[in-house]
Amino acid sequence: MTNTNVSTAKTILVTAATGKTGSRIFSKLNEMGWPVRSGSRNARPGFDWMDQHTWGPALQHIHTVYVCFHPDLAIPGAADIIRSFTETAVSQGVKKLVLLSGRGETAAQHCEQIIMEAGIDWTIVRASWFAQNFSEGYLVEPILAGHVALPAGDVGEPFIDVDDIADVAVAALTDDKHNGQVYEVTGPRLLTFRDAISEIAEATGRPIQYQQMSAKEYSEAIEGLMPKEFVDFLGYLFTEVLDGRNAKLADGVQKALGRTPADFSAYVRKTAATGVWNPQ
Repeated sequence: MTNTNVSTAKTILVTAATGKTGSRIFSKLNEMGWPVRSGSRNARPGFDWMDQHTWGPALQHIHTVYVCFHPDLAIPGAADIIRSFTETAVSQGVKKLVLLSGRGETAAQHCEQIIMEAGIDWTIVRASWFAQNFSEGYLVEPILAGHVALPAGDVGEPFIDVDDIADVAVAALTDDKHNGQVYEVTGPRLLTFRDAISEIAEATGRPIQYQQMSAKEYSEAIEGLMPKEFVDFLGYLFTEVLDGRNAKLADGVQKALGRTPADFSAYVRKTAATGVWNPQ
């Protein structure tokens, strides 16, 4: 039975509600009038993936959960946390889980299986590399500095606009017709990281140099600037996930929403207009 009546909807918990996808999903659900609870450390009740004592209170009277594990499903121990969280959610009476997963990540697919085998409704949103990593993450600073150095060469990636991920997730959270579906979501075009930086440079009218470096050089360059687990995670992404396995398009946005995903150039234009890439 499809639940499209907001007035009879059950409350949705959005984990990582202050993150790239979670903040958009939380906002969209609010705008639609759905009862929604923020899953973040600063919420009341608070929610912290690394503190199981916070899970029960956050899950009280929740019908559906957007499961977005931070920093990523690929980090060591993530599957154990997802399993424990899923068991807690089921024991609390949660009826549906919508998982944000990573494309081409074996560890993430292990977590997908945990969700699928929980005995309740589920939807998997398996996403390619976020376009917003260039504007809402660790790549903003080097872009502003005019020099981006990454261990990424000529392998293409179908960068996806996070707004598209949010739209797919909101559809899955609010409409039962998406139950049991795995949506692999990508943008409509393959670009290398050099291509992506070139498009940003053109849109901003600023020279931004792209430098390819080895994975070892990259890890050494960012060591001490970020937590070790994030340094290790980035190394994993660039050496394994960006090895060509994901250099192809998928049609998850089309299947879920009946429309094409936004092109990277559209993301670049709207983001450049905000001034986030303009040095102060």
